[in-house]
Amino acid sequence: MKKLVLFMHTTLDGFVAGPKGEMDWIKIDDEMFDYAGKRTNEADTALYGRITYQMMESYWPAAGEQSNATKHDIEHSQWYNKVEKVIVSKTMIDAELNNITVISNDIEDKIAQLKKNDGKDILMFGSPSVAHALMRGNLIDDYWLFVNPIILGEGISLFKGVKEKIQLKLESSMVFPSGVVCLHYQKNE
Repeated sequence: MKKLVLFMHTTLDGFVAGPKGEMDWIKIDDEMFDYAGKRTNEADTALYGRITYQMMESYWPAAGEQSNATKHDIEHSQWYNKVEKVIVSKTMIDAELNNITVISNDIEDKIAQLKKNDGKDILMFGSPSVAHALMRGNLIDDYWLFVNPIILGEGISLFKGVKEKIQLKLESSMVFPSGVVCLHYQKNE
């Protein structure tokens, strides 16, 4: 059975984006890329909302082939190009998309079915509206929260619409030189 793993940058006050979706406050460095890359390699499926998928698709397919590509660009581009992608969208049509499944309805049921498949984990980057739906359905198994040293005061909340308690257990934490703290929580069964 696959685990659903959420990778999300957040502010100290729990926002994943500013009021207009801005993410210019996110701090990323090579040490963080290396740390996250180890976890990325444990997944064979990437789960995105449409907006996050379009951002990823505009960069990652060819990022590793650029003359100025970093080690992270090369590694993540290779991973991105080989993994199965699942996109949650009501507007995309999957008829001509290779290695991509589009889910447009019954999101919780279809993700629950996807988790029953054999293979490595499902890794979800960003996509707050999808994360909200999956949290409400208690479908996320691991939370990797990269808490950035900033308070926005308003924006898109990480835990919007969560009505019931989700019991978590801290598995590990890592402090990066940038001041970002990665908190890895697993859902208590």
